Amino acid sequence: MNELPSAIAGPVRRVVPLVPIEAAANQNDGRLYAAHQKIYPRRIEGIFSNWRWALVFATQLVFYGLPWLQWNGRQAVLFELAERRFYILGLVLYPQDLIYLTGLLVISALSLFLFTAVAGRLWCGYACPQTVYSEIFLWIEEKIEGPRTARMRLDAGSFTLEKLVKKWFKHLVWIGLAMWTGYTFVGFFTPIRELGTDFLRTQMGSWEVFWVFFYGFATYGNAGFMREQVCKYMCPYARFQSAMFDRDTLIVSYDAGRGEPRGVHTRKDDAKALGLGDCIDCSLCVQVCPTGIDIRNGLQYECIGCGLCVDACDTVMDRMQLSRGLIRYATQNGIDGGWNARQVFRRVFRPRVLVYGALLVTLATVLLASLVVRAPLKVDVVRDRATLTRVVEGGQVENVYRLQLMNATERVQHYRIETHGLAGLHVAQDGEGRASADVEVAAAQARWVVLRVRAPRGTAAAGSHPVFFDIAAADGSARLSEKATFIVPL
Repeated sequence: MNELPSAIAGPVRRVVPLVPIEAAANQNDGRLYAAHQKIYPRRIEGIFSNWRWALVFATQLVFYGLPWLQWNGRQAVLFELAERRFYILGLVLYPQDLIYLTGLLVISALSLFLFTAVAGRLWCGYACPQTVYSEIFLWIEEKIEGPRTARMRLDAGSFTLEKLVKKWFKHLVWIGLAMWTGYTFVGFFTPIRELGTDFLRTQMGSWEVFWVFFYGFATYGNAGFMREQVCKYMCPYARFQSAMFDRDTLIVSYDAGRGEPRGVHTRKDDAKALGLGDCIDCSLCVQVCPTGIDIRNGLQYECIGCGLCVDACDTVMDRMQLSRGLIRYATQNGIDGGWNARQVFRRVFRPRVLVYGALLVTLATVLLASLVVRAPLKVDVVRDRATLTRVVEGGQVENVYRLQLMNATERVQHYRIETHGLAGLHVAQDGEGRASADVEVAAAQARWVVLRVRAPRGTAAAGSHPVFFDIAAADGSARLSEKATFIVPL
């Protein structure tokens, strides 16, 4: 069993060997699948570790805090499924605004392509919910059960009262956090304060309660137990990422030309005289890896690009008084060609990346522009199916329409509805023929209006004719024209 040199060992001197997957399969009594080997990631300090925790704080501050933010007396971000309205700060969106969701999904996909082409699995390593919650749950486990070696001893040891207390307390904290996560998630789809009232009243039959428990259970299982197994076997991104990489993609790389042949030596030894490279085979890069791989064996699909092995190796290189970068973010061409950082980054911004970037900027600009010029009014015109057309008093032809007016502002609006398209076309309201109809719609609400539209008989031939409904807000904030069909009987 290898030992860390005294110059870098610190308080932990023994390196726990990891059993490779192939070896585990051979030791598995000829069964098809190897038993899962639990991974005990070691805590490490460094620039990439700090970036990961910064993203953890940033994402969770947004996730847990956003539902409680108020805007004009309501929840600032709320996707109210029951009422079919979506509030995003000052925007009020309806299902008819699905095009914006489509645009957002396209932008997200292009962003993923761009980031992957530039620097691999940045999303996986720093912002993916699975990564973020696994890191949080692992931090809780470390605070309760102790550092890596203490956790390994606790799991390998016999049953004791200490083990029982620590395990149960850890799971209670995990369950509490998971349930709060589920509660917050559902709070984006139903007012979060009303959701709390449902829980206090123990209204266990509501769909909200079901999804709180469902999402909480998923968080507890994925982040507490499955962890890296989700990234390895369940996430499709790990499988098709290789199709998105090329030799100029920045990935976590081990400089084999500098590090090999690896071997144990101290900083007082002359590694070249011993025929050794800079790698002292301390296995610290393996111990800190959240997926348990050895990056020195080359890039593997299990690698999530978190950079913790870079922090670990740089720490060792500092203590060995060697230059950093034995493990670093680099490209295959850069490693093979011995390029400096400037040469590497010059190739990172290649035509493929520029095309992704141009498309992303264009789509984002178009989406934002469409939101800015978007009319705060939606109108649906539906013919009354009960009566297609009829002749009423005075020999007039009448068609009945149902108009849904959706006020996308947060103030009461008054709308005027006019019709045109045929000679003498008018709105029949309160027994009178009028040129227009006035309708009031409450703030951020929708209202159905029934309109009886008439035209003198003989003004048009029998059949269907196009007509138009012009809807305008009294304050001039919106004006729309919707097409419909007016039927004249034989």
